[in-house]
Amino acid sequence: MKILRHAGRVLGTLFTPIKCNAFFFIFMYILGLVCTYTVVPDKKGYHAYSLAWEELFLDLYILCLFLTVLPAVVRQWVRRLFYFIAYGIALVDVYCYVEFGSTITPTMLLLVGETNTDEATEFLSSYLGFDVIFSKVGWVVLVGLIHIACTYVASRFLYRRRRLMRRHPWMIVVGRAARAVVPVMGTVTLALLVYTASECMENKKAMVRLMSCKNIGSVEHELTRKDKAVLYLPLYRLVFSVYANSLTAQQVDKLIGAIDSVRVDSCSYRSDNIVLIIGESYNRHHAQLYGYDKPTTPRQKARARRGDLVPFSDVVTPWNLTSFVFKHLFSLYTVGDKGEWCDYPLFPELFRKAGYHVTFVTNQFLPQAKEAVYDFSGGFFLNNPELSKAQFDTRNTRLFRYDGGLLNDYDKLRPEGKEHNLIIFHLKGQHVDYQTRYPKDRTKWGVNDYDRPKLNDRERHILASYDNAVLYNDSVVDAIIRKFEKEDAIVLYVPDHGEECYGDDIHFYGRMHSTDITARLAREEFDIPFWIWCSKKYRKTHPDVFSRIKAARDKRYMTDALSHLLLWLGGIHCPEYRDDLNILSTEYNENRPRILKNQVDYDKLDVRGTASEATENNKKR
Repeated sequence: MKILRHAGRVLGTLFTPIKCNAFFFIFMYILGLVCTYTVVPDKKGYHAYSLAWEELFLDLYILCLFLTVLPAVVRQWVRRLFYFIAYGIALVDVYCYVEFGSTITPTMLLLVGETNTDEATEFLSSYLGFDVIFSKVGWVVLVGLIHIACTYVASRFLYRRRRLMRRHPWMIVVGRAARAVVPVMGTVTLALLVYTASECMENKKAMVRLMSCKNIGSVEHELTRKDKAVLYLPLYRLVFSVYANSLTAQQVDKLIGAIDSVRVDSCSYRSDNIVLIIGESYNRHHAQLYGYDKPTTPRQKARARRGDLVPFSDVVTPWNLTSFVFKHLFSLYTVGDKGEWCDYPLFPELFRKAGYHVTFVTNQFLPQAKEAVYDFSGGFFLNNPELSKAQFDTRNTRLFRYDGGLLNDYDKLRPEGKEHNLIIFHLKGQHVDYQTRYPKDRTKWGVNDYDRPKLNDRERHILASYDNAVLYNDSVVDAIIRKFEKEDAIVLYVPDHGEECYGDDIHFYGRMHSTDITARLAREEFDIPFWIWCSKKYRKTHPDVFSRIKAARDKRYMTDALSHLLLWLGGIHCPEYRDDLNILSTEYNENRPRILKNQVDYDKLDVRGTASEATENNKKR
């Protein structure tokens, strides 16, 4: 009997944290579930975090355990403070979802930090109306009101209960009966703890990994894993956003600190107008220009036949993540260099310091509340006010549904009377969802245009959408070229990375981030198109440059070195420029290892053999 009583007391102790914080546990559990379910998009394929019920129990139990060890008076005030924080963050999180279609994100937090008092007042007057109460925000308010009402009723009941216990001995019997149930509740608690811990342990490990990342690039890479952390509560999202901003701040501080020390030794202005077009998610093997069996790039193909557009045949990207690629593209850092990318100057900064007028027109990297962490990670060093001012003279301020919208935007921003210009276009290109990357009236291919029996109708529809996006992209880049046909101009096109789209009948599209880099994966996700176009006037005034371009078209190249090529085209000399990284230089080192994701040497993979095999498979279809 003593053993049973001792066991009962132990089990009862397990229930103590919940018993001592009953209202706290109940209403924080309800609030957590409300926050989890109110931010799920009302669209097919979206659903709430499947382990929310279990993980919320575990999280709240641990929190209640902490509260239980505090003195009663302190515990009461800590609970009140947590109520204020939890309800406040929940209201903000759900409100942001209702108004902006996104919960709390790092960019949203960054925008709040940059908002002054007048802007905040204007925002509140514009967005905070009475109708907000009748949106999903109202559910959070309702939980809070019920919580207040129940707390008041419970306090009155406890007061009367004490008086009743003095007058009615039978209340003591009721109290003893309740205590007898405690071991049972302790047993239930133990079972729930074992179950929830086993179910949720992987997500907890993922959270620890995420919050242990040393830089924002590692954060993005962590979030590409299949077993990535699910930040299912507003508080977690806020903590992560603060953490992500602290990581970017470290790199931003380095870049800002180096602004004044960035040095240009001389500039010959070799090219008056340099245009860089940065594409998105472009699989080279879906380009007619590179031998694809569908006419996805008829305009580029025609220009290549005329001889003014020179496609490079062996170009790869160092990463299949936009943010990593952008840091390599914009920084003079290349794979294998000492230090980090932020220890080196950014090429637009050097161009601007040399006297070029630098224009940046982007259809992705503008600060916006619902920006995903991937765009945040890729664009934070472009959007920081001080760094933006150091790099660009002119920028656009809005995004467009289709890349064609950038053309008119550029016409309005186009600098007049500027002798030397660097213009950067950053497109959405073929970023998923492919069918949203081109107007419906520009659709050319459908499900029935693909003789791919191993693919089902849905997969062939996605494949067709991707090719339609490539075709639309061809029209956009051609329109950009036309704007410079009468100028002394050179245009370079490079996407950030490739994209899987059912290559070799693999049932997958997008990018495989958490797998080993095989020859097939390298072919699909790291092989990219790269070409240089020169206007008639440019070819006439710079025959030597055009000759070098044609001579280099089949050289091995990786785009982490692109900034060195751009500096040479601008005639810019600075301490960080290296001839061995400039593909047009006689000193170019073609044998430099092309390391993908800091893991695999591209040239040691049998990518060519894989390409031949894929070609044979296409012929058999």
